Amino acid sequence: MSPHAKPLRYLALAGPTASGKTAAALAIARELPVEIISVDSALVYRGLDIGTAKPSATELAAVPHHLIDIRDPLHAYSAAEFCTDARQLIADIAARGKLALLVGGTMLYFKALAEGLDDMPRADPVLRAQIEARAQALGWPALHAELALLDPVTAARLNPADSQRIQRALEVCQLSGQPMSSLHATKKIAIGPISTGSEGQNDAKNLPDQRLLISLEPTDRAWLHARIAQRFDAMLAAGLLDEMQTLRARGDLHPDLPSMRCVGYRQAWEALDGLWPMAELRDRGVFATRQLAKRQITWLRASPERRAVPCDAPDALAGVLALAQAFAQDGADACS
Repeated sequence: MSPHAKPLRYLALAGPTASGKTAAALAIARELPVEIISVDSALVYRGLDIGTAKPSATELAAVPHHLIDIRDPLHAYSAAEFCTDARQLIADIAARGKLALLVGGTMLYFKALAEGLDDMPRADPVLRAQIEARAQALGWPALHAELALLDPVTAARLNPADSQRIQRALEVCQLSGQPMSSLHATKKIAIGPISTGSEGQNDAKNLPDQRLLISLEPTDRAWLHARIAQRFDAMLAAGLLDEMQTLRARGDLHPDLPSMRCVGYRQAWEALDGLWPMAELRDRGVFATRQLAKRQITWLRASPERRAVPCDAPDALAGVLALAQAFAQDGADACS
């Protein structure tokens, strides 16, 4: 381990969609010297503004934001890239005398940053093209059946029409010679502290990151459902369909891209394709967003380290600020 290696220290604010994360983050920024790192797999994409509830120009100007609008929607952004980018940003922000505030709802990114990543082979464009060609000829359900023979555990949790994940699972099987489920179970890459030197390897177990995970969670699910519906209505009124049409008009995007599979955009694409009546877009978008929020809440409640704050309580912002200020003060005391 390098003698120059240092653990990272950061504040994390997570919560389901529409739980008030942006407002809480800006409230923290008004009280503490922070810079915000987005933990959102949709906000990385340029041109996806309305359907992602991207912070406004005023909000972006109020405090430095990172990992927003960094990728063209044609190109995927992975959890591994997020970990690399986020860890370097956390270190850079600390060097500027500030505290990194990680805000978002992509729970895989939070998990990868805290626990490390499965040691999976990198994507192979040639192999992916071959799998895609076979899917065009045979259909994704046929490839799902093939996956069931190679990796029944992974196949069992995938929908036969989930082209993106089926493709990746088959790719992993062919590149590694092992089922993806086996790699998930046995291999981990420890993403250790950023080192200022080049000697040796970091040891994440000896130098754990110091973080506080604040979790915005509703006590009344109906409150969150109402906010989700209101926000999706606002997106439609603001021109979500026009934004989707602009993206489609590029000619190089397709519905299997991670960017186009984001909640809201996927439903808008399908509506414009005529897969179901346009009148159903609102209900389908709200339902998909509610399902996303349910998965986010399930993940958060399985995190024993989190400090939960009821986001539907009148004093929610005060509760978030109290936790954030105590964490910041602990760090200042440790440095004094």
